[in-house]
Amino acid sequence: MSFTENAWKIFNQSVEDYHIKDDVNSQENNPFQTGSLEWILYSKNWIDTVQWHLEDIIREEDIDPTEALKIKRRIDALNQKRTDLVEQIDFWFYEKYKNITPNSDARINSETPAWSIDRFSILSLKIYHMAIEAARKDASEEHKIKCTDKLLVLQEQKNDLSTAIDQLLSDIEIGKVKMKLYKQMKMYNDESLNPILYQKGQKK
Repeated sequence: MSFTENAWKIFNQSVEDYHIKDDVNSQENNPFQTGSLEWILYSKNWIDTVQWHLEDIIREEDIDPTEALKIKRRIDALNQKRTDLVEQIDFWFYEKYKNITPNSDARINSETPAWSIDRFSILSLKIYHMAIEAARKDASEEHKIKCTDKLLVLQEQKNDLSTAIDQLLSDIEIGKVKMKLYKQMKMYNDESLNPILYQKGQKK
């Protein structure tokens, strides 16, 4: 089984587990060994799934502004956790390939393995929900046809991205691509880097 085949299986397990209760307040019950790559992948997708549904909720036209702000704060916090988990995935691969000496002409990829895997995780959600829309009994035939067409595109994108990720990992393993770590350096959640936050502290 390739890396992406295993990751796709884990992502879909997370999505299915979430939808047992379909509740953004459901407790994550990660079935994998804590700290393992599988555990990180499952937890990463669980956060993506919760965020997906929070983004739906916050777009309710009649939502109470106070509740919307609470949800926005929660999305921000989840985004930070998501970034941390993505960086953990990259560190896992960095450790795996740290003893490989890149070729003298080795390329540097513009995107790390983990950020490609991040997009792969989101695709599992897009495909899951587009499949629901394509089969919705209360939707018009036009809606179902459009969603079926979109689902086919998403499935093609999934196949292409799967191939690209596996090729990237293979190229790193044989020294054709350098494995490097890149940090996102998100600033908006950091009280020492967000001017709105640190200027407020200075005014006290």
